[in-house]
Amino acid sequence: MVMVHFIENKTVVLSQLLQNIPTVDEKIKIKGRKGKVLSVRETENKQIEVQIEFEKVTKAKTMAALPNKKKR
Repeated sequence: MVMVHFIENKTVVLSQLLQNIPTVDEKIKIKGRKGKVLSVRETENKQIEVQIEFEKVTKAKTMAALPNKKKR
């Protein structure tokens, strides 16, 4: 078992003790957010740093933001 640190933009998102190490270009889901593994780097003492990139979340516009629509 190894300690795996999932990192996005220099911030640690999650640290877990895992048996299976994620591979590059693998799709992954952390805390309900979908992402992709960019790189995997092994450090000292059975620790692994996994760089990930989350998909951008687009929020739906509300009725107040759309001026042409009538409110009912």
